[in-house]
Amino acid sequence: MRARPTSRVLRTLIALGTIAALGACDRTVQPTEVLPALEVSNVDADAGSWRPIVLASPEQVPVPAPLAVTSAEYRAELEAVVRAQRTMTPAQRANMEYWSSGGVLRWNQVMRELVARYNLPPAPRADGTYVFPDADNPFADPNFPFANPPYAARAYAYVSVAQYDALKAAWFWKYRHNRPAPSRTNATISTRVAATTLPSYPSEDAVLSAVSAEMLRLLFPASVEQITRLAADQRDAALLSGRATASDIAAGVALGRAVAAAVIARAGADGMRNAVGNASLWASLADSVRARGETPWTSLESPARPPMLPLFGRVAAWTMTPAQLLADGPPPPPSTNSAQFRDELAEVRRTVDGLTRAQYAIALKWNDGAGTYTPPGHWNDIAAEPVRDARMSEVRAARTFAWLNMAMHDAAVACWGVKYQYFNPRPSQVDRAIRTPIGLPNFPAYPSGHSTFSAAAATVLGHLFPARATEFAQMADEAGISRLYGGIHYRSDITEGKAHGTRIGAIVVRAAQTDGAR
Repeated sequence: MRARPTSRVLRTLIALGTIAALGACDRTVQPTEVLPALEVSNVDADAGSWRPIVLASPEQVPVPAPLAVTSAEYRAELEAVVRAQRTMTPAQRANMEYWSSGGVLRWNQVMRELVARYNLPPAPRADGTYVFPDADNPFADPNFPFANPPYAARAYAYVSVAQYDALKAAWFWKYRHNRPAPSRTNATISTRVAATTLPSYPSEDAVLSAVSAEMLRLLFPASVEQITRLAADQRDAALLSGRATASDIAAGVALGRAVAAAVIARAGADGMRNAVGNASLWASLADSVRARGETPWTSLESPARPPMLPLFGRVAAWTMTPAQLLADGPPPPPSTNSAQFRDELAEVRRTVDGLTRAQYAIALKWNDGAGTYTPPGHWNDIAAEPVRDARMSEVRAARTFAWLNMAMHDAAVACWGVKYQYFNPRPSQVDRAIRTPIGLPNFPAYPSGHSTFSAAAATVLGHLFPARATEFAQMADEAGISRLYGGIHYRSDITEGKAHGTRIGAIVVRAAQTDGAR
């Protein structure tokens, strides 16, 4: 995992127009890990029977029967592949090699980079007020979106779920129509990537290109040109590699778009559009805390910034009902008037005042603040390595990221609901002598989002990769304690966030165990 540029550097680049220029010029987003060519250990031929998440069944998105392999039209498609391979340019060969490592992993890299690019809080206007990014005018200042942790968790989940449902549907129709790979019908077509027994129609590469592009254009509309180009590159690679003909690709694109439409319909009704709230709501949150005799959270930015997505706790979860979200939540935080609160506040100050180099390194490692891929992106980065090393089929890789990201989306919904229920102040608000070695988030303290995200993610990854469960749990603990080292969380924020995230992860694991994948 490579180092990320600082927020100050990013702001400078934006002011100079550098980031926009990079987004317009680069053919691909730079990867964060090395991905060798994929040689799957198991094609998961039964994946078409795995339970969908959003679709009712694979037959909700019908794929018509393909041309007969003996037809003149199909023979012409095969000859087109032969000609394309004979005239392949070095740039086309490099593109084919790039995508040979697996579309799921490549698109996950792209997502992480897009989140990092757009994870910048809007600057205040001259009068001290803030303008929120506008999805209907994404190129305006500030650009849409502000890809903060809740937004990012939701984005990772929607893209991953759409990919998973689309690939399960693709597997269903592949084995229903059972068209052999082009090289099995025309011996002059060379297979430029590892060959499998997977039927070619519809093309899984085309399915991924279409469903990913549709979802990412919705979530990151200001990068539409780059996203569209990447999708076209993946389809070109599929044909040149000898894995698909024109009709395989056309069927895959249609299927991917149809699945994306179903997932986008869910996203449009999930409550996200109301998550920002308004000034009256923001004031009422503080007033209700004062009415209980407690100290409410307040923004320490100058000018004061509105709280981040106070109604995100009402966004629809993937595996939990609103009643479950409420029932599985943590207990109230220590009263701001209690001895426990004073003790925990004193611990934060002692920790920061005596911070060691090792502790500071941990705080920076897990900071995941502005200009980064956020805490959910950090766990996607972590997951990419075991997915790669397991040589998973595309559909199984998509399954891993879908369940991981549904867990972190649900963790975000649950955590944000609790944060704005109690509206608890940050340590440096209560004791202005506490310095914060890392950035100070602009939302309430209790519970820790890092702890909640990380415990949920580690629980799911530990289930999917049991040999590494202890390692993932240790990572989650380190992510949690990093927030104490950073001076931005109390001990109870961390312990209750971890317990909450673990419960959410366990709910997601139980759901994953019923999806039919072995």
